[in-house]
Amino acid sequence: MIDRQARPRAGTIEVVGLAYSPLLQRRPAATEAMYLMMRRSFDELGDRRYEWKCNALNAPPRAAATRLGFQFEGIFRQAGAIKGRNRDTAWFAIIDRQWPVLGRRIRALARSRQFRRDSPAAVSLPLTQGLSWNRHSQAC
Repeated sequence: MIDRQARPRAGTIEVVGLAYSPLLQRRPAATEAMYLMMRRSFDELGDRRYEWKCNALNAPPRAAATRLGFQFEGIFRQAGAIKGRNRDTAWFAIIDRQWPVLGRRIRALARSRQFRRDSPAAVSLPLTQGLSWNRHSQAC
């Protein structure tokens, strides 16, 4: 699901409430679904920022965000409470200047024969290898 209500004027969109079946996790269809949401956000809506937030203790979505090219931005401590316990939130994002390079890499990966075999190993390719995500970089 996409939450655009939070800060539409700021050009920020957030991925919220993802719950993929184990049959879909780390599969080409899951990567394609995220790519399509990113493409809509950046190319059609003109957003500047695409965010992914998750429980800081939940390793699988953190790994997925990194695998998909999101940059880790930090932990918001005690960002909420669940069942009477503090919850820290890990923040990840892709910004508009990173999207052209990352989008091309995801499209190239989707066209590859290895990706289409539909195995988890096929989608663990490092999409961000060789990219510089520092805030001062003009390359991305």
